[in-house]
Amino acid sequence: MLICNLSRRNPCADFAANSAHPVRHFACDLAREEEIAAAADRVLATLGSEATAGRVLLVNNSGIGGFGRFPAPSAARQLEIIDVNVRAVVDLTARLLPCLRERGGAIINVASVVAYAPTPFCATYGASKAFLLNWSVALAEEMRGTPVRVLAVSPGTTRTEFFTGTGAAAPDAIARRGMSPDEVVDAAFTALAGSRANVVPGWGNLLAGVAGSLLPKALAARIARGAMERRVPGSS
Repeated sequence: MLICNLSRRNPCADFAANSAHPVRHFACDLAREEEIAAAADRVLATLGSEATAGRVLLVNNSGIGGFGRFPAPSAARQLEIIDVNVRAVVDLTARLLPCLRERGGAIINVASVVAYAPTPFCATYGASKAFLLNWSVALAEEMRGTPVRVLAVSPGTTRTEFFTGTGAAAPDAIARRGMSPDEVVDAAFTALAGSRANVVPGWGNLLAGVAGSLLPKALAARIARGAMERRVPGSS
């Protein structure tokens, strides 16, 4: 098995030390179309030379967010959220899909439990994940009967570095209350082994998602405001 990573930061030194499989890093700013195109070409070339057979798993995991009253922290950041969370996922999937169709495999798109309801104080981030959730489930239906599976994973708060740099109050404290990355990964692969198009890891997150999807949008936004506002410095 060959692992290819596309990101600004090179995780290979730490990741490769704990991996039994070779890891290739392709430096890529996912907010830039030309860098996505170049990285996708390098991935396809690497698969053609180093992993000439076998199925392909594409995991669209990169995502950025921002907390505050729109357009805080800046309009540029709001647009970058759309570029990374939406545009890059669609672009990269389109570029790699012919390879997945030919060899078989799966696409895992990491959405969020906030995709199920409007989310004040992180409105653009929540909307980007709502797009990703609906797009993924629709794409899964399109791929029915083909060698390609599509799964949307909609986790809640997870113990990662995501909240750092988002403008959230006490980002480390928020992250500590979440699920571990391993728990989210286990839920994703369990769902992928079945026939599901979407999974929400964790019972609490699942209940929040169901409630958010059933309530009227305005009411769901009012309730979500109470939770999100606490994460914005100086908003209370």
